[in-house]
Amino acid sequence: MAQKKMYQPHYSNARDARVIQTRNALQRAFMELLAVKPLEKITIRDIAATAGVGYNTVFRHYASKESLLDEMAMEEISNLIDHCTSVVDAADSLEAAQALCRFVAEHDALWSTLLTGGAANTLREAFIGRLRETAGERVTNTDAYPSEIGIKLVAVGTIELLAWWLAQKPRMPAEKVARIYDRLVVSPIVKVYKIR
Repeated sequence: MAQKKMYQPHYSNARDARVIQTRNALQRAFMELLAVKPLEKITIRDIAATAGVGYNTVFRHYASKESLLDEMAMEEISNLIDHCTSVVDAADSLEAAQALCRFVAEHDALWSTLLTGGAANTLREAFIGRLRETAGERVTNTDAYPSEIGIKLVAVGTIELLAWWLAQKPRMPAEKVARIYDRLVVSPIVKVYKIR
């Protein structure tokens, strides 16, 4: 029996551009709010007002502020993985580690929420899964070390170090954290798995 195709609405490019523009405005507004308020204090009305859209418009794009945060988290995880793999691949891993730390510092409010809030375990698992998909073929088994543990160590080491850093008051400079990251997380993995 042939499966029935679901109807997919066709949007014009102008409509798509408006949807993207609105979603970007909602994400920017949420980031602005996260920089000044804890997640639990932010309301849908706050997000709508900051984005300059109607209250109901938010619900046309996201079911809740948590679904908005989830989408932003998945995008940030992809960005972090790009930075993380470039650290492992770079001829100068310290310089690449500094770029990763600067990236997180530039998105401080969102990463602080993601790494120190109630979603930290979910984020950690999602990060491990995505890193496994992205770097799995590049980290190969050795006689003594299975690739799976190398990937997990990079993922967990990255997340734990960033969470620790973002919780510090006063916060350590990104360059110093990058040196710690390179020395404790990246260099041992690169050496053991001979990635370069």
